[in-house]
Amino acid sequence: MCRLGYALMALLPLIYGSAGLLPAIRMALTALVGVGLYKLLKARLIRERPYISLAGVRAGTRPLDRYSFPSGHTLHAVCMSLLATHDFPELRWILWPFTLLVAGSRPVLGLHYPSDVLAGAGLGALLAAASLALT
Repeated sequence: MCRLGYALMALLPLIYGSAGLLPAIRMALTALVGVGLYKLLKARLIRERPYISLAGVRAGTRPLDRYSFPSGHTLHAVCMSLLATHDFPELRWILWPFTLLVAGSRPVLGLHYPSDVLAGAGLGALLAAASLALT
């Protein structure tokens, strides 16, 4: 998961005190499930990244792993933003523009197809909803 996600989890209890502790723990546990889910899907679905499959597409940065489907960055950005803004709606002005930038950057960097990003966003939303329902 992105270092900014870890920072957000650490900052919630510092900024909001005890009210930030449960949301931070919920985010951390959900992020672990998200990592397992996207790694499992990538290993099973084996979709090469655009910069590998398409002539003329270059990787704008080094990928974290080999395959592209789904976008783990988008999955976690959407999931963490939904969880954080559920408890702290005032953060939406910071988190949602950042989430859109993360999602938009993935195809631009040649690391994902748009469908990878959409799948990551959908999975992130489902994970956040499940997490909120369970807690």
